Amino acid sequence: MDDLGERAMILRIYVGEADKHGHEALYKHLVKLLRERGLWGATAFRGVMGFGAKSVLHAASPLRLSQDLPILIEAVDRPEKIEAVLPEVAALVAEGLVLTEDVRVRKHSPRRPSP
Repeated sequence: MDDLGERAMILRIYVGEADKHGHEALYKHLVKLLRERGLWGATAFRGVMGFGAKSVLHAASPLRLSQDLPILIEAVDRPEKIEAVLPEVAALVAEGLVLTEDVRVRKHSPRRPSP
């Protein structure tokens, strides 16, 4: 695998599935915000089990219709783009965890638009 040698940063945002921004799920709002800010990409992952600062265990169960499972949003871009969006993200995440990590891009193949 070619090493592009390009430095990048991963932004990780941990929130709850029930967290809201207005009437919209917070994780959806955050992914849309990251897209609007032009980041390379972002993905929201739904956890099947987890706990946070209050040590309340959240787990998927077929017996419960309403769940507050953990959601992890990961976004990748150059450090300056991640740093620029961090204040907006931090302001939106009232309860949760926001992390960054420096990484090296090994391959980046953006999809080209169809002619």
